[in-house]
Amino acid sequence: MTTAQPLDVQPTPLALLLLGRESDPRSERGVECPGDLPAASDPDLVERARAAKAKLGSKVFVLGHHYQRDEVIEFADVTGDSFKLARDAAARPDAEYIVFCGVHFMAESADILTTEDQQVVLPDLAAGCSMADMATAEQVAECWDVLTEAGIADVTVPVSYMNSSADIKAFTGKHGGTICTSSNAERALNWAFEQGEKILFLPDQHLGRNTAVRDMGMSLDDCVLYNPHKPNGGLTTQELRAAKMILWRGHCSVHGRFSLDSVNDVRERIPGVNVLVHPECRHEVVAAADYVGSTEYIIKTLEAAPAGSKWAIGTELNLVRRLANRFADQGKEIVFLDKTVCFCSTMNRIDLPHLVWALESLADGKVVNRIEVDPEVASFSKLALERMLALP
Repeated sequence: MTTAQPLDVQPTPLALLLLGRESDPRSERGVECPGDLPAASDPDLVERARAAKAKLGSKVFVLGHHYQRDEVIEFADVTGDSFKLARDAAARPDAEYIVFCGVHFMAESADILTTEDQQVVLPDLAAGCSMADMATAEQVAECWDVLTEAGIADVTVPVSYMNSSADIKAFTGKHGGTICTSSNAERALNWAFEQGEKILFLPDQHLGRNTAVRDMGMSLDDCVLYNPHKPNGGLTTQELRAAKMILWRGHCSVHGRFSLDSVNDVRERIPGVNVLVHPECRHEVVAAADYVGSTEYIIKTLEAAPAGSKWAIGTELNLVRRLANRFADQGKEIVFLDKTVCFCSTMNRIDLPHLVWALESLADGKVVNRIEVDPEVASFSKLALERMLALP
């Protein structure tokens, strides 16, 4: 047996720390990173992206989600959250190609809402969503069987968050339910309770719990957590029958990492700070925050905030950093809620090299990474989305 010798690592500005051997006291805090961010991997990428986009002209429409990195946002025709972007795409029927700089479920929604003549492209097919992946069609079908055996399926209305796969949206549409966003979740739940006695909320437990308890005055006892990896969801028939909200055991890997300790720590470090978080955060974080709302709500709140105010934001870091830079000249201090920096790893897969490759391929007449939803799945998904659009 040989003994591994320590590696002779020369300190350089870009050297990576060996796992478990060292720590960096200058590690990222707030929204700042030590040193300068590296330039694009290819200095010609920006010009190549501009040239390809110019060649395509009105044939291409580029959508950029708020969580994208700045180098990608620069080439977006519109920015927004997932549903706003899908609707923006549908409003541009003249655009032959929709390049969605986001994640897979968002591109699916765009394909569902656009015409058959339009083609939706996702620059990197590996750009998925861990939350959406936490609920598969097979698991949800099994859950419905459990509810049927408990005698409550006929009084249960599924409500699925926009951050879900097309299969889950189709299940929702097929079973009389609706889709919701983080900004209209309360309206969606009120509508669902007019249709039935219980709600099966998919796939984000935190948005469902926070909306029911914080916004609608229910108690935590009205909510049960269905775990698809346990028999019967880990619940008794009595628990299912007593519950008003059956929450799917899913969460956002970024928003789920914020903790009550994060809130207490930032209040201690920054006197007078306003804590503003997304409703995908844990219930105890939302309860301790000063303001809670969707991505669009976060942006509008900071736009309206007085100069010199201090804010700790609990949402994805790319957006927080962009907002901090945007409002710096107004004296607004904006920091990331947690000390540990966390980007959405899958959203960040859409980088400039992938975007350039997709645009240049389209400019050369080759469609790459097209996202196509099965027609039947698309039909039921659209039904659920249309119910959301019709919410009072």
